[in-house]
Amino acid sequence: MFNVVIVEDEKPILELMKVLIGRNPHYTITGAFSNPLEALDRLPSLRPDVVFLDVEMPKINGLELAHRLNEISDQTRIVFTTAYKEYALDAFQVYAFDYILKPVTPTAIERVTNRLIKQNRTSVQPGEQARVMHASNRCFGGFEVRNPQGTLVRWPTRKTEELYAFFLCHPGQDISKWHLADILWPDMLEERASHNLHNTIYRLKKILKEQELGMDIQKTNEGYMLDTLHATYDLLEFQNSGLAPTEGVQDEAQAERLCTLYQGPLLDRKDYLWKVQLEVGYGKQYTGLVRSLIGKDMKRQDWGRAEQRLDTYLSLYPLNEDMQQLLMDVYVISGKREQIAKHYVSFEAHYRRELGIEPPKEMRKKIENYLK
Repeated sequence: MFNVVIVEDEKPILELMKVLIGRNPHYTITGAFSNPLEALDRLPSLRPDVVFLDVEMPKINGLELAHRLNEISDQTRIVFTTAYKEYALDAFQVYAFDYILKPVTPTAIERVTNRLIKQNRTSVQPGEQARVMHASNRCFGGFEVRNPQGTLVRWPTRKTEELYAFFLCHPGQDISKWHLADILWPDMLEERASHNLHNTIYRLKKILKEQELGMDIQKTNEGYMLDTLHATYDLLEFQNSGLAPTEGVQDEAQAERLCTLYQGPLLDRKDYLWKVQLEVGYGKQYTGLVRSLIGKDMKRQDWGRAEQRLDTYLSLYPLNEDMQQLLMDVYVISGKREQIAKHYVSFEAHYRRELGIEPPKEMRKKIENYLK
């Protein structure tokens, strides 16, 4: 797993890269910055393995930032992103590991990833232990399972996939076989549903072993239980954090880590009826974490960081009125009133398009007062 920082001044591209890189099981995003000076300030403490760095930026361009980064750490690999091929030569003069021509694509990210993995393997000295690659399970922002080689796991049936997703949401719990059968085949006769469950459990155990996913399904007296052994994944980290949905942040580093893991709603785009309540609960927990971190940013008068957190949150939940309002407040406090009208027009159009109604009058009135 490589710790990654992304520096890109164009926020739509930054958000796209967070999605593309975040979906790759070999990366953990520890920082994403639209302001290169803020990135420069944070990089010494973050000490990432890889930095994806835009070349064309205001205040300090990517080549200069790369020079400064090389002074901080010669272990960090720099991957430039640029729209111009002519920057490539300059990029390698500052010891860039690689470069990606925009627009950034999943294929380009995968190419760089393969180079990083290959270099890691060949750079291990005799007697050193090679980095152990693990399987990955992503539950937030979709559902994706990859084996230790990074290959996407293909499921023999939709029910096998759904059963594994259910177990991942309830690790270490003894679940009755009748409860499982009722969830997967609610309208089927008991005997037939029980037979289907037995076959699906068999298929799932076979995949766990063949794909080296590092987990096992244990038979219990009344049903089955997922033993995660030594494996971990995004949802499990949320569960082990012990934070209630509305709790404040005590450990800021832990909160930052959880927010990085949250790539969107639980099992997004999966139509599992049983996940609805869980999805709402984890969404509230994520919202609570983001609110608490923004509160700390505002106390420190770190308006840029607060704005960045809100941009990330609203890329996932653009219709959240409270967070949209909070972003407007940050614009006012930080002296960016010119951003308010532009942002509100975009929000208003999205609100109409998705809900078919106008935004609340109270919100519009508050925006008008800001602009006076």
